[in-house]
Amino acid sequence: MQPQADELQNEDKSSPQFKVSALPLVRELCQALKLQGIVYCQWKGHWKHDRWASGEGDLDILVSRVEVQRFTSILCQLGFKQALPPPERQTPGILSYYGFDTSANKFVHVHVYYQLVVGQYWTINYRLPIEKPFLESAVQRNMFQAPAPEFELMVFALRMVQRYSILNSLCGRQPVWTAVVQKELDYLEKQVEPAKMHCTLKQHLPNIDAIFFHTCLESLRPGCSNWKRLRVRNQLHTRLKAHARRRPAFQILLALGRRVITTRGRVFLESSRKHLASGGAIIALAGGDGAGKSTSVDELYVWLSKEFETMKVHIGKPTRSLLTLGVAVARRIVGLFGSSSHKEGGVSSLTETDSPGAPSYLRLLRSVCIARDRYRLYVKARRFAMGGGVVICDRYPLSQIQLMDGPTVKQSLQGATINRVSGFLLRAEAWYYQQILPPELLVVLKVDPETAVRRKTNEEAAYVRARSREIWEANWQGTRVRVIDASRPKADVLSELQSLVWSEL
Repeated sequence: MQPQADELQNEDKSSPQFKVSALPLVRELCQALKLQGIVYCQWKGHWKHDRWASGEGDLDILVSRVEVQRFTSILCQLGFKQALPPPERQTPGILSYYGFDTSANKFVHVHVYYQLVVGQYWTINYRLPIEKPFLESAVQRNMFQAPAPEFELMVFALRMVQRYSILNSLCGRQPVWTAVVQKELDYLEKQVEPAKMHCTLKQHLPNIDAIFFHTCLESLRPGCSNWKRLRVRNQLHTRLKAHARRRPAFQILLALGRRVITTRGRVFLESSRKHLASGGAIIALAGGDGAGKSTSVDELYVWLSKEFETMKVHIGKPTRSLLTLGVAVARRIVGLFGSSSHKEGGVSSLTETDSPGAPSYLRLLRSVCIARDRYRLYVKARRFAMGGGVVICDRYPLSQIQLMDGPTVKQSLQGATINRVSGFLLRAEAWYYQQILPPELLVVLKVDPETAVRRKTNEEAAYVRARSREIWEANWQGTRVRVIDASRPKADVLSELQSLVWSEL
C-alpha cells in the first residue's frame, strides 16, 4: 500500500487544473483501482480537477464491461452506494454511486459509464462504440487513468457540438458555456498531433472525417454564428444517427418544458436528487428533551437532501386532521358546559373533568385521533421510503417509552369499568399503533436527566427530568436500537450519526 500512496503524493501538478488536494476517499478509490488493475479511465473532467477532487463535482469514469463485478466490489468496500436519478434522467449503461468522506463531511459522486454515451439526458444521446480502443489508450495522469489526448479531444468536441440547440439560435446570443470551454479546448488542442488525430478518427470513427471534425472545432470558437453551429449540430446528428438513442416523445416534451421554464438558473420543478437503488429507509431519532433530537434531525436532513430524495417528519407531532381538530373544538365546548354542570351537581361522562372511574370519552377519542394522525403520517413516510427516498423521523412510538408518542387510552382506563364505547376506543388506538412497524434504523440519543434540565431551560425542570429519566433508565439491550451518547459536543454526535446512518442505508 505505501508505494502506491507515495506515487500519489508525487503526482504531476504542473497541469493548470491541479490546484487542490483530493479528498481521502477519492485517493482511496484511486489506490484501489490501481492495486486491482481495473481497466478504466476518467474519460472527462480533467480540466475541472478542483471540483471532483474536493467532492463538489462528479467523477466520470468509463469502465470495461468485463470489470463490472470487480469495480462494483471496490466501490462497495469503500462504502459507496448506488443511487437512481428520476426516470426521465436514466440512461442505460450509466450508473451513479455515492460515497461519504467522513473526514471532510462530503459526498463523493462517481458517475460510472459502461458505454461511452455523449449528450444530455433531455436531448438525443449518442453511444460511441469505441470503448475498447478508448480504454486501451489510457495512461496514468494526475490521479486517475485518462484517455490519449486525441481520444479526449475527439469526444470533447463531439460533446460540445451536441449541446447546440435551436433555442441558442433564436436567442441570438452566444451560449455562455462556449466562453467557458475555450481554455480547455486550447489545452487539449496543444496536446494533440494533427496527423495522429486524423488517423484516430479514420480508424475508429470513419463517419467523422478530418474536415468535418475541423469544422466542429471551428464552431466552438467565439466568432462562429449560432446558425452555423446549429447546421454543424444537424450534420453531426446525420453522421451519428445510427448510434442515436431517442427518448419517448412525452419524455422529450417534459424535459424541454422543464428546460424552458427556469427559476434562478435552476430547472423549474425538476429534482436532480436521486433515490437509493437498494431502496429507501426510515431513520428515526428518539430521546428525551434536551438530547438534541430536533437539531440532529435538521442536520441529517440538510446533509442527505443535498443529493438524495429526503423527507423530514415529526411523528410525535403530526399535522392534525380535520377529525382531530373537530374533537379539540368539541372538548373546549363541552369543557365550558361541563364546568357549569358540575356547579349544578351534574356529572357527564363527556366532560373534561373526569369523574372517579369514568374517564372522559372526548379525552379518549382525542388519544385515538392522535394515534390516527401518527399512523397516517407513518403511511406517508413509508410510501416515500418505498420509492427509494430517505425519511428522517423526529421521535417514534416505542414500547419502552410511555410518556411520549405511545398509547394512552389503556393508562386512562386503569381502575375504570370498560364498557362498549371505551373498549372500542381502546382497540382502535391499539390498532393504529400496531400498524406502525419499526423503522430501518432507530437511534436513541441518551443524555442524563440533569444535563437535559440544564439544556432545556424553556420547559419545567420536573417535566424535562421525568421524560429524560425514562429514556435514561430504559433497557435497550437485546433490541435493534442504536444508542448514542448525546452528552458529547454536537459536532461529535452529528459525526457519529452520519457514519451510522450512511452505513445502514
